[in-house]
Parts: sequence; structure tokens; C-alpha cells
Amino acid sequence: MSTLPTTARVVIIGGGVVGTSTLYHLAKAGWTDCLLLEKNELTAGSTWHAAGNVPNFAGSWAVMNMQRYAAAMYRTLGEDVDYPMNYHVTGSIRLAHSKERMQEFERVASMGRYQGLEMKICTPAELKEMHPFMETHDLEGGLWDPLDGDIDPAQLTQAMAKGARDLGARIERFCPVTGIDRQGEEWIVKTPKGEVRCDYVVNCAGYYAQRVGEMFKPFGGRTVPMVTMSHQYFLTEPIAELEAWTKEKGHKVPLLRDVDTSYYLRQDKYGLNLGPYERNCKAHWVTPEDPMPEDFSFQLYPDDLERLEWYIEDAMARVPILGTAGVGRNINGPIPYAPDGLPMVGPMPGVKNAFEGHSFTFGIAQGGGAGKVLSEWIIEGETEQDMWAVDPRRYTDYTDHDYCLAKALETYGHEYAMHFPHHAWPAGRGKKLSPVHDRIIELGGQMGAYNGWERANWFAKEGDDTSEEATQTWDRNGPWAIRVKEEVEAVRDHVGVLDLPGFSRFNISGEGAAEWLRTRIAGALPKVGRMNLAYFPDSRGRILTEMSVLRHSEDHFTLITAATAQWHDYELLARDLPEGLSLTDHTRDYSTLIVTGPASRALFEALGTEADLQAPWLSHQPAKVAGRDCALARVSFAGELGWEIHAANENIPALYAAVLEEGARPFGMFALNAMRIEKGYRTWKGDLSTDYSLLEAGLDRFVKLDKPQDFPGKAALLNERQQGVKKRFVTLLVEAGDQDAPYMSTVWQGDSVVGETTSGDWGYRVGSSIALGTVRADLAEPGTALEIDIFGRRCPAIVQPDKPLWDPDNERLRA
Repeated sequence: MSTLPTTARVVIIGGGVVGTSTLYHLAKAGWTDCLLLEKNELTAGSTWHAAGNVPNFAGSWAVMNMQRYAAAMYRTLGEDVDYPMNYHVTGSIRLAHSKERMQEFERVASMGRYQGLEMKICTPAELKEMHPFMETHDLEGGLWDPLDGDIDPAQLTQAMAKGARDLGARIERFCPVTGIDRQGEEWIVKTPKGEVRCDYVVNCAGYYAQRVGEMFKPFGGRTVPMVTMSHQYFLTEPIAELEAWTKEKGHKVPLLRDVDTSYYLRQDKYGLNLGPYERNCKAHWVTPEDPMPEDFSFQLYPDDLERLEWYIEDAMARVPILGTAGVGRNINGPIPYAPDGLPMVGPMPGVKNAFEGHSFTFGIAQGGGAGKVLSEWIIEGETEQDMWAVDPRRYTDYTDHDYCLAKALETYGHEYAMHFPHHAWPAGRGKKLSPVHDRIIELGGQMGAYNGWERANWFAKEGDDTSEEATQTWDRNGPWAIRVKEEVEAVRDHVGVLDLPGFSRFNISGEGAAEWLRTRIAGALPKVGRMNLAYFPDSRGRILTEMSVLRHSEDHFTLITAATAQWHDYELLARDLPEGLSLTDHTRDYSTLIVTGPASRALFEALGTEADLQAPWLSHQPAKVAGRDCALARVSFAGELGWEIHAANENIPALYAAVLEEGARPFGMFALNAMRIEKGYRTWKGDLSTDYSLLEAGLDRFVKLDKPQDFPGKAALLNERQQGVKKRFVTLLVEAGDQDAPYMSTVWQGDSVVGETTSGDWGYRVGSSIALGTVRADLAEPGTALEIDIFGRRCPAIVQPDKPLWDPDNERLRA
């Protein structure tokens, strides 16, 4: 038996593909003093999972990046580490039964081309040529990915383990972790073989990640938001017809995914492997009657083929040879699911020098890229590309067990679902409610969830179609469109009110708070009684976050940021907070009403507001509105004269009732999004992310490179300004047809991709479709003619001057 080392730089808990990939990438980077602890044999997840699909598009730019990297890495891994591997690049076909699915495929193909992946849109006839055993009479078409395939997961895991060992890293098998402790700046990882002290620890424990996560609760951790689902697939006996075709052609048939029916079907030797994602799915280990065992390695759940009956029949109709052979083996095993079906890769929320890499539903497809990302987080403290879509901090305090279970069932049952822009998934709702939630519902509010907070997307009137089915379209115009237009017009011509619970808000105070903030942000601080936007860059000058800074006194500030940024931004502030400064989170204590439009000042006057209503734009002040204490901030994300009312939760109902009584029309998030795009205002993790530097994002006016204080990324920004930016943020008017440009649509000039969109919507005040995005710097000149790929259509787009489309001189804001 090997001797367990007493110290290591990094300890990785879990020996699946993600754990071994992380160890391999750390070792490649020169961090060889690292240790992986695996409680059993070194395996890829569970032995029941026969193979993985590479890559499997999951609707996320970050995940697509991980999968693209993994596919490239696996192609040479066997040679790189001198370990034989079975990696079959068969290509894959995704089937479309509807126009909407074909539109999604066009978008996926466009995103793939931007990353160098040549995916092809196919007709039913072309699909039949690729897969002669498939029926295609009822299909609209399909998507061909030539790089997809299958790989032996055990060989993959062993190859990365060998590569890590050869470079000097350690793996200790049959060594479960029994506890975690901390002493000073060191972690103490406890095992039956002894204790290991380390600087960093990584939870890569697969479907046991929640149990491992509990060990970190005494050090600021939380219950990991995940549920273990039962995933079932079966393998047929050999099929003579398939065997003959394979021997004749010299390769397998392509992997087949019927994403509308919800299953995959791939060749396994000379048989077929069918794996459905059934709507009537099942979770395990979620009740006291079904507890998680201490060790489930090399075990399976009982067969439950009745759940799959409909899917099996549909697959047999699609590929009739599936029904000609018997079932060779049925596999029913555990698969971890985060609420949104995406993995958790990144810093462990609330815990210093701890990371997570788990909840992978497609671990083989993503494991190679996940190891790269985790090694970047550990070594550099930041990642090459923005990974917010898989960052564990995207979930906060609303992810209780009921929520995680409801969302896991919904996500698994809709694994291949289309994510339409106006659709709100119904499971796991109502976790965090505004003080006026019931009133919003009475007014017709159609709700969406934002970091668990329920907000109205739009307000329906009697007779409007509010069914979930009505939202399942890529088109701009649905039952909501006329109401959103009316809401925007009310704000433009009179006054509207938006109930906006959930702003993340933090107070910082203490002697030296101002000077410390100057060392964290790229720009300047506001004067007392004023507010501004502040940008926090990383070491490369890229955008970590944006916060509104309200200054109350010399060293007392309130920082307000996006709802989804709550844990991310709190950690950003807390990470290097000097002794003597106080940082407190007041997100749950206060709520916000946005009152905006040319009549908003008159409305506040009619309510007997005790405040200076002539105070300038970007000022803030304590006030009384309708007799209630609050704070008024002279700012409007809608781009009209207006104020934000910030008040304690108990005062919001009276304030909202008073504003409505004075004639303000309620409006929702859809209208706000349309109006902010007309102003060119950016949103966090859409237009603002670590994929862009502050200069590329057109935020030069918020960057003070001549200030005496150093700040993260200052040197990088100085160099970038000297060398010139390679891309520039632009606003484009688009001849878009029925759909607006979605996030990460490719921008073209002739036959070249020259940029990407970051958001798009219809501007009701300017009467045009608008896209925000970045393009090659030399093409950012106003009037430049470009094209945007919107669901496979090249739509003409014109670069606009670098100012708002609506009220370009901000006269309405400053009135």
C-alpha cells in the first residue's frame, strides 16, 4: 500500500474524468505537488456509463468552449501521454421536427462556426444518406456535427491519470475523504490513511459532491444545490444488418439525437445504445425512505423500462433495425443534476481557496475543458474565457431541496428543450417574493425569476394568451408584444413604475474605505450625495463586474449590483477587505421601485414628496414619499426622467400603491430591456463579462489611467491603450425580420466573421431592431455596413454613432 503524503499544494477529492483532468492540467502547468484522492478504483463517474458524447452542445457559450477544448484535447491525448484509447469520431445528427428547431440549429451552427466547428444544416434527404437506417419522412431537417463521437471513459480517465503521474502528480486510490478542517491558511483533508495539509482543495466528487460539500459548511460553505437523477439506457444484441454495413463502410453510423422526442441513439460495437431523457423521470436519494448509501460505486438502480416504453417505441419507428434485436443489457445509474443542468466549475461559494468541479450531466464531453478551467482558477485566480454560466456562485440562498428537486426533474425531462427568449420555466418558482408580489399578480404580471426573485416580465390584460405554449417561439411578436409596446409608450409619454426586488446591495464603511475602493475600481468615486458606475477589472483589464456606487459620506458607501451577482460581487469585495472596514449585505432588507417618465417629477410633487426634486441627475438623497421613509436616486435604466425609490421592505406596499394611484402604469422587465438597449446600456454577463476589456467594451470614460492609485489590470489597460484595441463595442440597427439578434450571434463582413452580438431587442421608441455587440476595431466607424446571422439569415446591420439611439444627448434624463 502506498504511503499518503502529509502535504500537497492541491488536493482533489474525486477520481472521475473531471478530477483526473484537473490533476493533469495542474501538472502540465508545473504544479506537480498535487494529490488526487479517490475512494475506490479510478473510474469515469460510474462504471455503468459506457461512453460519452463529444461534444454535446448544451446551449451555453461557456459549456460550448469547454466541449470544444475537450474534443480537441482527446484527439491527441493517447499519443500525448502514450496510452492507447478508443476514440471514435463518428459525427452526429440532430433531428428537427419543426421550424423552430431548425432555427435553433441555424443558431448553433453559427456559434460553432465562430469557434471553428463546421456544423452543417441538412435536408431530410441528406440525413438519409448519412444514416441509411433512419426514417426521415416527417422531419424538417437536421444538424450535422462532424466532430462528435464516443470515447471509452475508463481509458480516457486512465490516460489523464497516467499523464498526471508521469509529470509528478500523485493519485491515492481507495482513500475516501472523511472530513475537512482548517488551520491558519492551510486545509486539512482527513482520510483513513492519515491527514493531508494543502493550500487548495477541489470538490470533484460527482454525485457525492453534496455530501463532500457539507464538510465545508463550518468554513462558510453551503449545501451544494444538486439532485441525483436516474438515467437509464439499454444496449441491444448485435444487429446483423448494422454489422454488415459497418464492415462494408469501415466506420460506425453517426450518433443520432432526436432532440424533439428526447433521446440519443448511437452504435455500440454492432448493436445500438438507446438513452432517453424521459419526461416521467425519477430522482433518487431525495427522501428519508431512500437515503444515499455510503458507497454506490459499481452499483446500479433496479431496471425500470416501463418509464422508457414510449421513447423506445418512437426510436424503433425512427430506426426500425432497433426493434430487430433483443436487449443485451439495461443500465440504470446515477447522474448528478444542478438545477439548470449545467455543471458547477469554479470557486466554492463562501469558502477561501476551495473550488468545485461537479454536477456534470455530460462529464466526458466537458471533462477535458473543465480540468483546464479549474486549473486556471486555482493557478491564476481567473479564467481565459468567461465561465459565469457554470460558476457555482450563480446560485444563492434560494436553492433549497424542494427547488433543486423540482428543477432537476424539469431540466432532465427537457434535456434537449429549446430556450425561447420569452419563455419562463415554471418549476421551482416563488422562492423570493417582492413585498408587493400579490398586487403585481392582481395587475396581470407575467412573472420571471431573477436569482430566485419573482419580477413581472410584462402585464397582461383580460383576454391575452398567457399560456406557456404561446411563449415557445423565437419570434419577437407574441401576446406580450402589444403590452410591452404600451408599457414603453407609457414611460415615454407619461410615467411608469417597475417593481424591482432583489438588487444586490452592500454597505462599505470605515476609515480608508474610499481609498481602498479606488484601488479596486478602474475609475473615480462620486462625491458625497452623488452616485456613479464603477467597474472592477481583473488582472487583464477585463470586466469582473459593474456596480452603482452611492456615496453617503467620506468613507461610507452603498454599492448596488445585479441580482444574479450577489454572491459573486460580495466575494469580490470581501476577498481583500482590509481590517477596520465593514462590509454588510442588505439585499434582503430593501427593495426598489423605478418611477420613470416625463411626468415622474409631477407625480412625486403630487405625493407631497419631501425631497429636492430639482437635484441633478446621478444624485441621491434621503426622502419621504407619501409619508414613507425612503431614498431617492436620480437615475433611470429606461433612459427617461426618473428616480429609483429604495426603501425598507415594509414601506414598499404603501409606496407602490401611492405611485399607482397617481397614474403610473406598471411595466415589466421586457419593456425595461427594450428601453435600456435603445440607450446602449450594458447588462452584466451579457454585454459585460471577462470576455471583454473595459476599453473593448467602450467604457473608456470610466477608466482613469492617470489616477495615482494602482488597480487590477491597470498595466494591461495602459498597454492596450498604447497598442490599440482589437475590437470595439458598437450599437447596430438591424433589418431583423421577425426575430431579434440573440446573444452571441455572429457578425459578418462579406465571408468573414468580424464580431458577435451581446444582446438584441426591438426598440419601440426608435422603431427598429437593435443589437449591441463587439466588432473588429476598424469596423466600428458609424455607417459601416455589416450583417448579423439571425437563425441562419444574414440580416443587414449598420454601425451607429457612439451615443444612445434614444435621446442621444440625454436631455430627457437631465430634465
